[in-house]
Amino acid sequence: MVEPGDREVAGQRLGIPESLGVSTLEPGQRPPTTPPGRQVSIRVQLLDDVTEVFDISQRAPAKALFDLVCVHLNLAERDYFGLQYQNPRRMMVWLDLLKPTLKQIRRPKNTILRFVVKFFPPDHTQLLEELTRYLFALQIKHDLACGRLTCNATSAALLVSHIVQSEIGDFDEVQSFQHLLHNKYMPNQDALMDKITEYHHKHVGQTPAESDYQLLEMARRLEMYGVRLHPAKDREGTKLSLAVSHIGLLVFQGHTKINAFNWSKVRKLSFKRKRFLIKLRPDLNSAYQDTLEFVMASRDCCKTFWKICVEYHAFFRLFEEPKPKAKAVLFTRGSSFRFSGRTQKQVFDYVKDSEFQKVPFESVSVDQTDSPLRLIIQVPVDDPTVTNGHQAGPGGPEAQALASTTGHPEQQISGPVRQAVEGMVVNGQKAFPFGPGQSSNGHQPSPINAHSCPLSSPLFTDAGYVRTDDEDEKCPTDKAYFIAKELLTTERTFLKDLAVITVAVLGKEDILPDSVRTLINTNYDPVYQLHQAFLKEVEQRLQQWEGRSNAHIKGDYQRVGDVMLKNIQGLKQLTSLLQRHGEVLVELERSCRASQRLQELCREFEQQKVCYLSLNMFLLRPLHRLLHYKLILERLCKHYPPTHQDFRDSRAALADISEMVLQLQGTMMKMENIQKLLELKKDLTGIQDLAIPGREFIRLGCLSKLSGKGLQQRMFFLFSDSLVYTSRGMTADNQFKVHGQLPLYGMTIRESEDEWGVPHSFTLFGQHQSVVVAASCVSEMVKWMEDIRMAVVLVEQSNRPSTDLLSTSRSDRKSPEEGGVEAESEEELSASRSSLERQSAQRGNTTVHVCWHRNTSVSMVDFSVAVENQLSGNLLRKFKNSNGWQKLWVVFTNFSLFFYKSHQDDYPLASLPLLGYSLTVPAETENIQKDYVFKLHFKSHVYYFRSESQYTFQRSVPLATCCVVFGCVVTSSLMYYFRSESQYTFQRSVPLATCCVVLSSVVW
Repeated sequence: MVEPGDREVAGQRLGIPESLGVSTLEPGQRPPTTPPGRQVSIRVQLLDDVTEVFDISQRAPAKALFDLVCVHLNLAERDYFGLQYQNPRRMMVWLDLLKPTLKQIRRPKNTILRFVVKFFPPDHTQLLEELTRYLFALQIKHDLACGRLTCNATSAALLVSHIVQSEIGDFDEVQSFQHLLHNKYMPNQDALMDKITEYHHKHVGQTPAESDYQLLEMARRLEMYGVRLHPAKDREGTKLSLAVSHIGLLVFQGHTKINAFNWSKVRKLSFKRKRFLIKLRPDLNSAYQDTLEFVMASRDCCKTFWKICVEYHAFFRLFEEPKPKAKAVLFTRGSSFRFSGRTQKQVFDYVKDSEFQKVPFESVSVDQTDSPLRLIIQVPVDDPTVTNGHQAGPGGPEAQALASTTGHPEQQISGPVRQAVEGMVVNGQKAFPFGPGQSSNGHQPSPINAHSCPLSSPLFTDAGYVRTDDEDEKCPTDKAYFIAKELLTTERTFLKDLAVITVAVLGKEDILPDSVRTLINTNYDPVYQLHQAFLKEVEQRLQQWEGRSNAHIKGDYQRVGDVMLKNIQGLKQLTSLLQRHGEVLVELERSCRASQRLQELCREFEQQKVCYLSLNMFLLRPLHRLLHYKLILERLCKHYPPTHQDFRDSRAALADISEMVLQLQGTMMKMENIQKLLELKKDLTGIQDLAIPGREFIRLGCLSKLSGKGLQQRMFFLFSDSLVYTSRGMTADNQFKVHGQLPLYGMTIRESEDEWGVPHSFTLFGQHQSVVVAASCVSEMVKWMEDIRMAVVLVEQSNRPSTDLLSTSRSDRKSPEEGGVEAESEEELSASRSSLERQSAQRGNTTVHVCWHRNTSVSMVDFSVAVENQLSGNLLRKFKNSNGWQKLWVVFTNFSLFFYKSHQDDYPLASLPLLGYSLTVPAETENIQKDYVFKLHFKSHVYYFRSESQYTFQRSVPLATCCVVFGCVVTSSLMYYFRSESQYTFQRSVPLATCCVVLSSVVW
C-alpha cells in the first residue's frame, strides 16, 4: 500500500481542491446495510493506471465498493463507468453491483479490478462535468494505445497530438520529441512522429480541457468508438464479431462494420447454449429473417454478451431503472439478471437538476512522466481534526454526519449509509475523516467552493461566474428571446449541413476530383469557419440571456442584433465566394458525367446516414441561409420599438442582408433550378440531357392517364418546353420509367369531364398526340391547367421548339404502356417505416416518390417557399396510447420532418414526409390537455406535436404549405402526439400549416 505521506495532492492534473467528493446517491436512497465482519483488501486500477487499495467488509455488496470508488474520485456521473475483472476462464466481465463482491471474486488478493468506461454516449457533450469528460479522454487514450480504437494514420496522429497538448502544453520541439520517445500512445507511433509534431504545433494556446474536448469530438466520429468486439460466427461459419452500442447491435467483419440492428428493430435478445439469437420485428422491406443466429465460443461468452446488451438497452433506451421481478414461488424460468443503476436520462436529470453545487476545477498540463494523476482523498497525518481515522468533534463520530463538500443535507452521509461505508478504508485510511462542511485542513469551505457552477463545454464556459440557488432558472418570455433561440437552433442545423460538404465529403479523399476539391476548399471553408465562430457567439449570448451570467442583471446581453450585424458584415466580405458556389454544383455534375466511378462514389456517399438530403442540396445551403437571416431580422425589427437598444443594430443587419439577397437572387434561382433538374435526373430512367441551359422545372405530380384499360396512375413532369409522363419502375433503385413526351409548343388544353365522364379530367392536344388525364380533385386540376397554359405561352413567346428528352435507345423507349406497376402502401412512408437506416440503392422518401404515394403534386414555387421556411428545434411527441411526451430534436426541411434524439446527433433517426398531411389542433374529445399542441394527420396516420412556446407554435404554420389535404376521415390506428415546451414554440409550429395545400379544410 501507499503510505499517506507519499501520496500526492488530490487531482493534480485537474487542479481540484481537496475534498471528500460528492455523494452520487439519490436523496433518500440508501445502499444495503453491510454487516460487520472481516476486512478484505480490494485493488482497483483507475483510468490513469494507478492502483488503489480499498478495504471493505467481506459481506459488502459490489455496489458499496463501486460507490466508494466514485466518492473517492469525486465523480457524480458515475453510471457511465463500471468495474471490470478477469474471471477464472480468462474472460473480462463486469462486476455485478447487486451481488456481494467476494461471491464474484474468489481470490481477491490475486485479482485487480479495473475502473473503466462502461457506456459510451453518442456525443461527449451529453457529459455535464469536465471531470467525466477527462476520464473519458483517458479511456480513449487507453483504447488507442492498445489498438482497440482503430483509424487511419491521419486521424491517429491528430488524436495523439491532442493528447500530447493536454499533457505537456504548447509545442516545444525538444520537449515534444522527448515526450513521444518515452510515451507510446499508439502502435507504430514512430512512423507518425513527424505528423504528430506537425499537428501539435497547430494547437498552441489550447488548454488541457479544450484538448480533451477535441479528442472526444474526434473519437466519437470513428467507427470503432466505444466498440468492444465479441467473436462469433454466422450460420455459414463465417468469422464475425458482435458488439453493442447506444443505437443497437453491431456486426463487424474484422474492424469493418457490415451491419447494424437498431433497438427499435429488435424484438427480443436471447441465448441458448452457444447460440446468440436476435429476434427482429416483422418488416416487409427487410431482407433479413425474423430470427438471426450467431454461434459464440461458449455459453459463458453468450451470457456475458447478452448481459452487456441488456444493460446497454436499459441505460440508453429506458427512462428509469427497471423494477426487479417478483420472485417465483415454486420455480423460475429464464435469467433474473437486470440492469442496476440509473439510466442515461436519470443521470442527466440528476446532475442537471440536483441541488448540490459541484466543486469547480480547471485542467492544467502535467507531464505524465513526472507526476501521474492520482484522484484520491488525501488525509494529512498531522491534521489535528483527525484522530485514529475519526473526527474529533462534538458528539463523537457517531453523532457527526459525514458531509460532502456542498454541505447540503441531502448529500450528507449518515445513518445506514455510514454503516455501509464506515468500515471501508482507502489505502489504509478511513474514507470519511472530516466533519460537516470541513475540508482536509479543518477549515470551512470558501464561498467559491460553496456555490459553484456546473461546468459546461470548455469552449463555452463563462469563466468566473458563480451560480447560486436563489437564481430563477426559468427562461425569458420576451419574443425577442425566442427569435434569438430560433436563430441558434437553425444555425446548429445549418452548420451541421455545411460540415457534410467541408468535413464529410472532403474527408473522403477518394470521392472528389482535384478540381471540385479545390473549389470547395476555396469557396466553402471560409464560410464554414465564419459560421463556426458565429454559432459560438450566439450560444454564449443565449447562455447570458437565460441568466447564466451576471450580465443579465444589467440587461446588457438581452439582444442579438449586434451579434448578427457582426456576422453579416463578415458574410458581405465573402459575397464573391458565395457567388461561386454555383460553380461547384456545375463542376461536380460535369465531373460525374465524365467519370462513371465518381458517379458511383457520389451515389454511395448519398446513401450514408449523415447525407439525409441529396448532395447537391447541401451545396446550396449557404445561399439559402441568407434568406433565413433576412426573415429572422424582419421579425426582430417588427417586434422591437424604435427606441429599443437593439433596434439600430437589427435594422442595419437587415439592410445589409437584404442587399446581399438582392445581389445573389439571380444566382440563387439559377442554381435551385439546376439542382432540381439534377435531382429529378436521378429519379428518371429512359431520359437524356435533362439539365440543359434554358430548361426550367415547373411542376411534378401524380395524374391518372385515360387509356384503353381505364385510368392508370402516372407521374407527370412539367418543364418549360415539354411535359413528360412516367410510371413507377420495378427496378432495384425505384426509378420512374419514361413512357412519353408531349412538346408544349403548339399545345392546347381543355376540360373534358363531361366528354369522358371522368371527374376532374382535362385533355392535352399536342401537335402529334392527345392525352386525357384526371386529377385527384378540382384544385389539383386547376393548378395543373394553369401551369401548363403558362408554360405554353412562354414557349411560344420564345419561339423555340421543344427538344427530344427521350433516350434514343430502342430498348429504353420500349415499355408496355399498360404494364403493371409495383404496388406499394402508404406504410412505407410512415414514420415507423421511414428510418434512414434502410439500405437501398435509392432513397424511397424523395419528393417524387412521396407525390406518387400521396397522389399529389409540387411546383417550383412550393420548393422556393419550403426553402424559406426551414425550422429546427425541440418538439415533444406523444403516441396515442402513451402517457408521457418524448422530447426530440426536429428539423423541418425539403417537405419533411427529420427526427433526432438531440441536436448533437450526426444523422436523423427517422423522417416524416409531410406532402398530403393536414395540420390542425386537437379536439377536446382527444383529451390532449396541454398547451401549444398541433396535430398532423393523413388518412389513418396522426401525429401530435407539442411546442415549447407560443412563438414556436405560430412558426410551425409554414408546414401547412407542404401538406395536401384530401378530406379523409382520420381513423385512430396510428396516432402521434407532439407537444411544444412553450407558447412561443407552439406559435412557431403553427406556421407549418402554410406548407399544406388544403383541398377540403384545415380545422383550427
